[in-house]
Amino acid sequence: MRTSRWLVVTYTVIILLGLLIALPNALPQSVLQRVPAWLPHQQVSLGLDLRGGSHLVLEVDEADLTKERLQSLLQDARRVLREKGIQPKAVVRSQNQIVVTLADAAQSDAAVTELKTLANPISTGLSAGRSDLAVTANGATITVGFSPAGISANVDNAVQQSLEVIRQRVDQVGVSEPTIQRIGANRVLVQLPGAQDPSRLRELLGSTAKMSFHMLSPNNAPGPGVTMLKDDEGRSYPVLDRVEISGDRLSDARVSFDPNTHEPIVSFRFDSAGASRFAEITRQNVGNPFAIVLDDKVLSAPVIREPITGGSGQISGSFSADSATTLAAMLRAGALPAKLTVIEERTVGADLGADAIKMGIYSGIVGFVLVAAFIFVLYGTWGFLANIALLIHTILTFSALTLVGATLTLPGIAGVVLGIGLAVDANVLINERIREETRKGKSAFAAIDTGFRRAYSTIIDGNMTALIAAAILFFFGSGPVRGFAVTMALGLIISMFTSVAFVRVAMIEITRRSKIKVLNIRPLIPFSPYDKHIQFMKARFFGLTVSALLSIASVVLFIHPGLNYGVDFRGGIQMAVKTTGPADLGTFREGLNTLGLGEISLQSFGDKNSILVRAQRQEGGEEAQTAAVTKLKAEVAKIDPTATVEGTDVIGPKVSGELAWAGILSVVIASLAMLIYIWVRFEWPFAVGAIVTLVLDVTKAIGFFAITGLDFNLTAIAAILTLVGYSVNDKVVVYDRMRENMRLYKSMPLREIIDKSINETLARSLYTNATAFLALVPMAIWGGSAVSSFAIPMVFGILVAGASSIFIAAPILLFLGDWRRRHAKAAATDTAVEIIPPEQGRPRKSAS
Repeated sequence: MRTSRWLVVTYTVIILLGLLIALPNALPQSVLQRVPAWLPHQQVSLGLDLRGGSHLVLEVDEADLTKERLQSLLQDARRVLREKGIQPKAVVRSQNQIVVTLADAAQSDAAVTELKTLANPISTGLSAGRSDLAVTANGATITVGFSPAGISANVDNAVQQSLEVIRQRVDQVGVSEPTIQRIGANRVLVQLPGAQDPSRLRELLGSTAKMSFHMLSPNNAPGPGVTMLKDDEGRSYPVLDRVEISGDRLSDARVSFDPNTHEPIVSFRFDSAGASRFAEITRQNVGNPFAIVLDDKVLSAPVIREPITGGSGQISGSFSADSATTLAAMLRAGALPAKLTVIEERTVGADLGADAIKMGIYSGIVGFVLVAAFIFVLYGTWGFLANIALLIHTILTFSALTLVGATLTLPGIAGVVLGIGLAVDANVLINERIREETRKGKSAFAAIDTGFRRAYSTIIDGNMTALIAAAILFFFGSGPVRGFAVTMALGLIISMFTSVAFVRVAMIEITRRSKIKVLNIRPLIPFSPYDKHIQFMKARFFGLTVSALLSIASVVLFIHPGLNYGVDFRGGIQMAVKTTGPADLGTFREGLNTLGLGEISLQSFGDKNSILVRAQRQEGGEEAQTAAVTKLKAEVAKIDPTATVEGTDVIGPKVSGELAWAGILSVVIASLAMLIYIWVRFEWPFAVGAIVTLVLDVTKAIGFFAITGLDFNLTAIAAILTLVGYSVNDKVVVYDRMRENMRLYKSMPLREIIDKSINETLARSLYTNATAFLALVPMAIWGGSAVSSFAIPMVFGILVAGASSIFIAAPILLFLGDWRRRHAKAAATDTAVEIIPPEQGRPRKSAS
């Protein structure tokens, strides 16, 4: 039995290229800079939870956008009707449409024709070429509004424009390596690495920055065409609605300092047309006050002392250096086309990110060492080959992450660690199959060939179920959860190469070169579960009863006391606080409850020096959230001056509702997808057994969250989905052996077949559960709060999944199989005998 030389060369090239591509990730920047230019330099990007920074999701305010567009449409409607000599009684805005009332109903057709000229064709999407306006007439009354397709097109254009404006604003303030991208139909994701001030970011990114210049009412009182606006200090001004000059005429804006007061001011300059108009306005209004308005707030209201003909001016006020810089950046970048609402904000301190990297690396290395040691104990010298494959698997995973430009998050590191555990599963399956074939008396090459061939379909089925879970996670997840899904999926795909293709070639070469006749894979410590003949089905009623009771108890715990929902699912503010000494929760609780921010809960996490502060979402929009965060930080510093705020999350109710729904939907869809896959690959009793077991496993996991009080957040959903995939993977291996034995022993009772199959796969089940357990235990102990909601329940879930494969899935299959056999036998009995009519004599057996 020989292996193609070209195949060996191909595998060698793949491994060497993977090593070269992954190598920069292990080198510090000082060393990487000295590496020759022709070698790879690209590294895996680190997520904000590992390097610190801010993550914001902004949503275009559709109502505000439609209001702005309708205001422009109102002016245009009056203009076109006036130009064509059509006299309306009234042209007013009513909710989301313009209502035109004509003096003469006979002019209705002409008015409709002219108003339709205001429409613009939609340029993109399925509605391309259609009008963005809906114009309808009813006698002398005509209504004009945006069609649903027109509203969608307006939002789409606003998002595209917002991306450019945000990018320019971020560039103006000098943030390096920002991520600015569109997500969904009406949202923009902004990720800014490094230490950022959340309140400044909200101001920079969420402010529309529509600047305009207005005259003030000489009567100092509100009235038609006059709006009362306030400045930062609460003073009111009667501002005329008419815009004398708009901010889009600005050509530049810079921060400078008043030579007398040394306070920051913003100097601005108009373009040529704006300078001419500004000179005309100031010439006509010497001695009168005028207002500089930004987003319906008066920045300043100076009196015009003399005509300003130079095309420049300045804005003074209670500016800090940062706020003046932010304002100048917004004016230079231009106004947003619509208001953007910050619906999700997450800030991670650089120190917390550094700690996360350290904990992730340490727990990953410890997990790898534990798994490698266990494999070596199981398979002796052949364990070295499995461990080499495991090392190659890890290297190729990082090279793949580098090639696809993936962002590595802390849950992503957990995905790599779990991938190591799942990759070992394939090695265990193969080695156990080879051991079986060797015990049957087969030669080395025959055992390798048969062992790989029979293990292959089981590995494919197991990996497919885990890949289904990863795909659902990626589709419905966001941020770090997607990072976990990517790393787990890449790990599963790469394991098909390292654990199957590479190990097969290596085993054949070693066997051929060493001239091994019989392949004995011996453990270092004698342990043989192979000769056991345990009658597991005798305990089927006990197993099902215990499982049902635990699941019922879990449902009760879910109802009361319930889950400890994180900020992801209930919205609000969450803040991670680190103290130098043990934190006094009572003192913190007493101080924070005096802020008047509603319900505030405190929880220790990780160690005695770490506190998680949660506050309910505040009334009053995004400004209220920023004010609440500022109050919380100030009070924390007052209670303990040595305390530091390491991270802040602010989640709106809309996002939390979407995340909760997406989490439930993803678990349901993943379960149905696996049900269909098992139904297709096996038969319906197998699928029913797997799905019932899955429901029982998931309810126990929910009960575990309820009884331990762990945060139930996005990471927890990732844990449940991964547990779903792992649980089904475990069932698939046992089911695969049952299906194989059903074909081999057609006359054997089903109960004996099931017991025989479980005994034959017992070693594999014990070993793979042990390797996954060893891979995740370090992450559960040292991984920190960011992955505790994943690693701890996964460790519990692995134990539950292993037991449920034997004591729940198998008994269900036995009950369904016996029922199907009895049903088939009864049906056969009913049709087997046919009575011959009396005139034909005695009864005879039917040919059927």
